[in-house]
Amino acid sequence: MPSRPFCLSTTLVRRSLLIGLLFSTCGVQAAVLPEIAPMDHAQLVRETGPATAERLYPLGPASRIGGRLRLEDSLQVEGELQTQTFELAPGHPPLARLDSERQRLQQQGATLLYWCEGRDCGASSVIANSLLGEAMLFGPDDQQGLLVLQLAEPQTVLTLYGITRGNRRGYLHAERLQAGQPLPELLPSAATLLKELQRDGQLLLPALERTPEQPWIARLAAALALNGDVAVTLGGDQAMAWQSVLREAGIRAPRLQTEASRAAGLYRR
Repeated sequence: MPSRPFCLSTTLVRRSLLIGLLFSTCGVQAAVLPEIAPMDHAQLVRETGPATAERLYPLGPASRIGGRLRLEDSLQVEGELQTQTFELAPGHPPLARLDSERQRLQQQGATLLYWCEGRDCGASSVIANSLLGEAMLFGPDDQQGLLVLQLAEPQTVLTLYGITRGNRRGYLHAERLQAGQPLPELLPSAATLLKELQRDGQLLLPALERTPEQPWIARLAAALALNGDVAVTLGGDQAMAWQSVLREAGIRAPRLQTEASRAAGLYRR
């Protein structure tokens, strides 16, 4: 028969194994939506779906005036929705994570429809509670960021929202919505195009490879009109044509140069 001390040591061993298992799982990468890169030391705190739902995604600042929701522009989609909310480990800022995801997803063919940071997004309370339905995402307006992307996969919208709350905890919320009906032609907002140009120094768009046509002419002109100090070089075989139509749309000639040898796009000077 085993002695009592042996039974006590067995219990201690079991407890040690359990504690070791708990500690080992802290460093395991959280399972994320297939479009999102693995996140080191992130904790999945909430997950829903997939289930049929309708979403109204902002494509401009969000606010509430007189109790009524106010959106500069929006995208309303109904389909199969799946959401995940992660708490990020200290030292992993949500806005930095959003920017890295933006670049990675665009390289994979996603179209960035809307991108905002800080107070440019509007009220965090409106985005968190009224649009995303996650109260835990409410935080200071200047500590938030939002991405709305149309994926290369047909009829699929991916939305990412990052926030550092007042308690200094960082969260990343992801929503993947597979629309039940074909999406309309979607263009990035003018503010998003300008933000990309200023952040990355270039704006590579398939539309600039083709003969200029609406609504892209109006959208690019609107983006450049948001900041009259931004001067660009137009690249690609159609650079001269785009230079001409943007001048006609009201962009001053000194702000537009051309360099056909570059890839089709806008390059900040």
